[in-house]
Amino acid sequence: MSAPDASRAEFDEVATAIAVVTKMMATDTLAQWMGVETLEIAPRRSTIRMTVRSDMLNGAGGGHGGIVYSLADSAFSYATNGCGNVCVAVDCTVSYPAGVKPGDVITAVAVVESQSNRLQFCNVTVRNQDDVIVGHFRGTVYRTLKPHFPDGL
Repeated sequence: MSAPDASRAEFDEVATAIAVVTKMMATDTLAQWMGVETLEIAPRRSTIRMTVRSDMLNGAGGGHGGIVYSLADSAFSYATNGCGNVCVAVDCTVSYPAGVKPGDVITAVAVVESQSNRLQFCNVTVRNQDDVIVGHFRGTVYRTLKPHFPDGL
């Protein structure tokens, strides 16, 4: 592939990732409720953030683990689906090395570490505003043959 062809392919990958995530976010009511904002969308990568609110607390008064998980899961979904085909999770795990509290601004960075024709493996790290890791997330998706845009972009 020549340099102009490589640049065009990279542009197409970026454009596809942005279009897919924009389409997904328009109907992702959970992410909307959480107040998720997009910081970066790129092929096989996404960075998003949100602020933990008082209506996101657990029974002990700390930030609910489901909030950290849901933020990481959204970043995971955007990074993996950005390939252009619909991807569905088959396995996800999360660890919580530190808690979150109301007012914390948490950022999830998702990176697809490896992929095959049918699977993608992704790591997501969630950090608070003090750069403390509050979540380690690992997920696997199945890559379907169904394109997000069957008729093209």
